[in-house]
Amino acid sequence: MKGDHADIPGLMSDIGMRARDAARTLARATTKQKNAALLSAAMCVRANIDDILEANAADLKAADERGLSGALVDRLTLNKERVEAIAKALEDIAALPDPVGTTIAEWDRPNGLHIQRIRTPLGVIGIIYESRPNVTADAGALAMKAGNAAILRGGSEAVRSNHAIHASLVEGLQAAGLPEDAIQLVPVQDRDCVGEMLRGLNGNIDVIVPRGGKSLVARVQEEARVPVFAHLEGICHVYVDRDAELDMAINIVLNAKLRRTGICGAAETLLVDRACADTHLAPIVEALIAEGCEVRVDGEIHLAAKQIKPATEADWSTEYLDNIISVKLVDGVKGAIDHIERYGSHHTECIVTNNAETAGRFFHDIDSAILLHNASTQFADGGEFGMGAEIGIATGRFHARGPVGLEQLTSFKYLVRGDGQTRP
Repeated sequence: MKGDHADIPGLMSDIGMRARDAARTLARATTKQKNAALLSAAMCVRANIDDILEANAADLKAADERGLSGALVDRLTLNKERVEAIAKALEDIAALPDPVGTTIAEWDRPNGLHIQRIRTPLGVIGIIYESRPNVTADAGALAMKAGNAAILRGGSEAVRSNHAIHASLVEGLQAAGLPEDAIQLVPVQDRDCVGEMLRGLNGNIDVIVPRGGKSLVARVQEEARVPVFAHLEGICHVYVDRDAELDMAINIVLNAKLRRTGICGAAETLLVDRACADTHLAPIVEALIAEGCEVRVDGEIHLAAKQIKPATEADWSTEYLDNIISVKLVDGVKGAIDHIERYGSHHTECIVTNNAETAGRFFHDIDSAILLHNASTQFADGGEFGMGAEIGIATGRFHARGPVGLEQLTSFKYLVRGDGQTRP
C-alpha cells in the first residue's frame, strides 16, 4: 500500500527517536515493573479476545480474497486456543528470570582489580514479520523483558490482528507505568517503512529481526545497515539410522513433518540409512501417505503409490512449508551428514537411532543451530526450550544462534573495581 502517510521518513524517524527514549527508561526499569506490564497485557489479551478474533476474521477474509497459500493462512489464523496461547506466553515470559544486570563472569587480576561482565539490554530492536499475529505479542514482550524497546512492522495480511493484539500490550505498559513507546507498531503498511528500518532510523535501531518468507529475509540480509538475527530458510532433516526403532522413527517423522507444516522447524527432507531400507523405508513412507503427505523420492527408491513422485535436484534444497517431503537413501550417518551439509540451511536436524556413538558423531559433525536425537524437529522453538517464547530462530554464527530468547536479546558490559590502581 502506498500513500498511507505523506512523509514516511519523518514518521519512521519519529518512531525511532521515541523508541530510543523508551529504551533508556526500560534499561532502568525494575523486574517487578516489567513483569507487571506483561501480566497486565496477558489479562488484556483475554479480556479483548472478541476484538482480536473479530480483527483476525477480517484478515482471514482478505487473505481468502487475495488467494494466499494454505501455509500463510495457517500462520495467520487465530482461534480461542491460539489467543489463550498468546496470553499464556506473556505470563511465561514474566515468569522467566530477568537477564538484565546478571553477572556472566567475574574474576580478580593480580593487581587487585575485580572485573565483572554483566548483561545489558541491546537497546532498540526492529522486528519485521509476516503472517503470524502472535509474533506481535511474543516479540514485543521478549524485547521489553530484556530491557529493550521494540519497533514492530507486521505484514499487511495480518494488519488488523496485529493492531488488536498490540492494543493489549499498550494497556499492559500503561498499567505498569512504563512508556507506551516501549512497544511500537508501525501504523502504516507502506513498504518504504521497511527500507527506513533497514537503514537504522538514524542510528536508533540496534538490531533487526526478520520473521517471514525467503524474499523478506533475503531483502533484510542484503539491505540492512544494522546487525541482523535471521535465518533464510528452514530446510530441516530427519535421518533414520540403521539402529533406529521403527515405531519411534514413524512417530517422529510424522510429527516432524505434519504437526504444523508451515513452521520453520517442520522437516522437509527424510534421509534413510540404506542399511535399514528394507525394514524401515516402506512403513515410514506409507504412514506419511496415510496422513495425506505427498512424498518425493530419489531415483533408487521404487515404491508403488499415487502420492509418490520422483524428486528433482531442486527438492533437496526446497522449504515446502506444505504437506510434501523429499526422501533419499544415504550410506549411513556419514552419508546423512554429507547430504545435510550440502543442502541444509543450518537450522534444525534430527537423528533417530539407539546407537549413542552414532548420535554423538551426528551432533559433532553437523554445524546446524539445533540438533536433536530421537525427538521431533518441531521442538525447534523457544517456548519448548523453556525460554517462554522466541523472537525468531537465528542460524548465523555471531552473538545469537538457535531460538532468540531473553539472553540473546542482551549484550554485556564490564564493571571494573579498583582501589587506586594506576597502569605503569
